[in-house]
Amino acid sequence: MAKLAVALALAGGAAALRPAARATRATVRMGAEPLSQQTGKYAMDQAVLDKYAALPRDKIQAEYVFIDADCTARSKCRTLDAARVKQGVDRLPKWTYDGSSTGQAPGDDSEVIIVPRAVYKDPFRGGDNILVLCDTYDPEGNPLPTNSRAPAVAKFEAGNAAAEKPWYGLEQEYTLFNLDGVTPLGWPVGGFPKPQGPYYCGAGADKSFGRAVSDAHYAACLYAGLEVSGTNAEVMPGQWEYQIGPSVGIDAADQLTISRYILDRICEDLGVIVSIDPKPISGDWNGAGCHMNFSTESTRKAGGLKTIEEMCEKLGKKHQEHIAAYGEGNERRLTGDCETADINTFSWGVADRGCSIRVPRDTAAEGCGYLEDRRPSSNVDPYVATALLFETCTN
Repeated sequence: MAKLAVALALAGGAAALRPAARATRATVRMGAEPLSQQTGKYAMDQAVLDKYAALPRDKIQAEYVFIDADCTARSKCRTLDAARVKQGVDRLPKWTYDGSSTGQAPGDDSEVIIVPRAVYKDPFRGGDNILVLCDTYDPEGNPLPTNSRAPAVAKFEAGNAAAEKPWYGLEQEYTLFNLDGVTPLGWPVGGFPKPQGPYYCGAGADKSFGRAVSDAHYAACLYAGLEVSGTNAEVMPGQWEYQIGPSVGIDAADQLTISRYILDRICEDLGVIVSIDPKPISGDWNGAGCHMNFSTESTRKAGGLKTIEEMCEKLGKKHQEHIAAYGEGNERRLTGDCETADINTFSWGVADRGCSIRVPRDTAAEGCGYLEDRRPSSNVDPYVATALLFETCTN
């Protein structure tokens, strides 16, 4: 009996010395909640995942990214020969998906055709694997009603964008939530953090919530080949921004679309939810926008300020048309408070973030440069918005 007691004691001691991380992982894999939302890579054993990711292969995995009926990016993957991929995006095969599952086709005629339009390096699989941005068509070759890219291309071509060279800088704001979908990162459950003030570009565990997401997204976008010019924490805690551009014409909307997809994938990996709702928290908290910085060959050369002033006059005359195109739920954001202009009133001014259109102080001082349209919401369709801004300003 004494020997048995010693053996049991030693077994208990050995168990106590096992690494805590191993016990935690076992709980995640074999716990009592197998349908938990904890499915991101952060919750899984990286050594196991890396074993498969490192397997050699002589084919390319191409993740085809497309837009559904809600202006949200989805994707599916296929295998391609490396030789075909090297021939460029025009040589990549078309593909199909079930449009009845995305709100874009009836069940009895559900095939949607996706056509490759742009290729980026895949930051998730690495190697020679790629992300393929596509737009959507019916079997007869007509753009789907939800395909806003095709009419945007037509507007750029009709407006002689090749000569005007429209440059865009798109400031995408977003808000990070815990998996409950209700509580922003850094907020107490069912409560509120300290008032706005210390969070914008802030640093510290009590001010910056979600920097890991922002940094991972920044790196992934640069790897993919996107023209990301910067990122920062925003005014509301748990809210961030990154900037795409300067990018020319249709490429700006393409890059913003693929950057949103990459952000969704990053958040999937890290176990958080990203929202691009324009006013995710009601009350005295900043909303989320997608400000568009815009210039043309005419505004960038000497004397361009006069052209910018003329553009502002044109934009004022079409204010309601732009508001209708600048995103759903924007009336909750454009209230005249929290660095916004009132949705019903058009205004422009130098260095004024409470205006519809801001002319940067440097632009006014130098007599040329760009304007910033501060009206678009964070969930704006970038194809609709960039094409309409170009059309109004250059018509």
